[in-house]
Amino acid sequence: MLKASLPNILFIESDQHNPNIMGCSGDTVVSTPNLDALGSRGIVFSNSYCASPICVPSRTSMLTGQHPYQNQVWTNSQYLHSGVPTFAHSLGAVGYKPVQIGRMHFNGPDQLHGFTQRFVGDHGPNHLGSDEVDHGSLHGTAGPSRIALKLSGHGLNAYQIHDEAVAARTIEFIDDHSKGNDNEPFALAIGFMLPHQPFVATKEDYDRYRDKVPKPKNSIRFEDETHPYLKWWKSHTGLTDVTAAEIERTRTAYYALVTRLDCLLGKIFETLEKHGLLDNTLIVYTSDHGEQLGEKGLWWKQTFYEDSVKVPAIISWPKRLPMGKTINRVTSQLDLNATLLDAANAPALPSSQGRSLLPLIENPADLTWNDIAFSEYCTEPDDKAHSDGTKIWQNRMIREGDWKLIYYHDMPSQLFNLVDDPDELNDLIDEPIHLERVKHLTELILEDWDPIWVERQIRNQSANLEITIPWAKNTKPDDSIRWDLNPAWDYLDEPQE
Repeated sequence: MLKASLPNILFIESDQHNPNIMGCSGDTVVSTPNLDALGSRGIVFSNSYCASPICVPSRTSMLTGQHPYQNQVWTNSQYLHSGVPTFAHSLGAVGYKPVQIGRMHFNGPDQLHGFTQRFVGDHGPNHLGSDEVDHGSLHGTAGPSRIALKLSGHGLNAYQIHDEAVAARTIEFIDDHSKGNDNEPFALAIGFMLPHQPFVATKEDYDRYRDKVPKPKNSIRFEDETHPYLKWWKSHTGLTDVTAAEIERTRTAYYALVTRLDCLLGKIFETLEKHGLLDNTLIVYTSDHGEQLGEKGLWWKQTFYEDSVKVPAIISWPKRLPMGKTINRVTSQLDLNATLLDAANAPALPSSQGRSLLPLIENPADLTWNDIAFSEYCTEPDDKAHSDGTKIWQNRMIREGDWKLIYYHDMPSQLFNLVDDPDELNDLIDEPIHLERVKHLTELILEDWDPIWVERQIRNQSANLEITIPWAKNTKPDDSIRWDLNPAWDYLDEPQE
C-alpha cells in the first residue's frame, strides 16, 4: 500500500495553449482566475519548451521523457512502441494506479501505455484510417488551413463538449476517491482539447472579449517574409492575405476558449478543495504546444517561434513546495516528467532526458542547472497538411541561455538573442560576430540528431502506413476507447454580428 504521505498526482495537459495568454503570465485582458490561483499556490516556469510543436510527438515525449528522435514519434500518424515505459508505468511500479481521462492522442491498439484505466477518450479513431472525425459544418477547421480563420467566431466547438465531459468525469473520480477508506493517494492524468481550433466559442464567452483583444504585436505581411521555409509554410496553408476581420474574430474566439478551459479547471480545483485534497496534491499544468495567434503572420503551431514552441508550466504542491514563485530558467517539458516521478518517489525512466525541477525550485540560482532545451518538428511525405507530397522537413531548435538557433535541414538557419530581441525579429544568422556561436549551437543540434537518419526512419514508417491505413478502412476495427464527437456540435452562429 502506498504511504498516505505521498502526494496525489494530478497531471493536466491542454491543447494549444499559448503560455502568454494567462493572467499569471502578464496578460491583462484574458480572464484565467483559476490558473492564476494555481500559479499563486505554486511555481510558474516562464521558459518551458515542448519537445515538438505538434500534438502526438509532444504528448509522447512528455509521457516518455524522450525526444522524438529517441522514441521515433515525429508526426501525428506514428505509433509509440508499447515497450517504451511512460510516467504511468513508473507510477504504477511504486503502487499508484494511474488513470487517464480525456485527450491523450494515442495511435494504434495500445490505448493505455501504462494507465490502468481510461475514461472519455479522444475524439479520433484508435486506428488511423478508421471512421475519421466529422466536424460537420466546420469541416477542415481543425487542421492548419486558412478555413480555420475564415470559419471563426461564435457558435459551438465540439471540443468544448468533450472537455465538459472530461471535467465532469474527473470530478466524479475525485468524489469517488474521497469516499474510500484506504487513504491511498491517486494518480490522475487529464487531457483537454481546448483552446485548440476550431476557433469557435459560445456567444456568451465570445461577447466577453468582443472589441477587447489586442491585435498581434508583430504581424509580418506575407510579402515581407524572408525565410524560405516560412514563406512556403504560409503559402501552403493559405496565410498570404489574412484579413483584419479574420484576425479579430480568431483571436477573440481563442481568448474565449482559454477562459472556458479555465472555468472547467476551476471546477476540478474546487472539488479537490472540498475534499481537503488540495494541500497534498501535486498538480502539474501544461499544454502540448502553443499557438501563434497571428504573430509574424503565423497561426496554429508547427514553428519554433516562442508563441508556438513554449508551453505553460505550473507546478503546485502546497504541502511541500513554495508558493507564488516564478522561475525564468530554461527548462524542457521533459523535466516536468522527471519532476512528477521524483516527487512521487517513483523510479526515473531509464532513457528519459528529463531533469527533476525540485532542486531548481529550492534554488532557482543553481549554477549546476544547464539552461538548455531542444525541440524538433518533422513531417512525412503523405501528410498533405504539413508536406508538399514529396519533400519532408527535418527541423530542430535549441535554446541555450539567451540564445536560440533554429536549424532547417538544407535551408538557412535562424539565430535570435531572446534577451535583446524577445519578439524574434532580428535574425543574426549572417552576422560575422556570431559565427562561433552559430557553429557551437549547430554542433549541439547535430551531436545526437542526424536529419538523414530521421528522414529514412520517417519514410520507413510511412511505407508501413500504406498497409495499416487501408487495413483499418476495410476491416473497421473497434475503438477500445473513444469519445463520440457529434458533428452537430460544431457550428457557427448566423449571423455573426
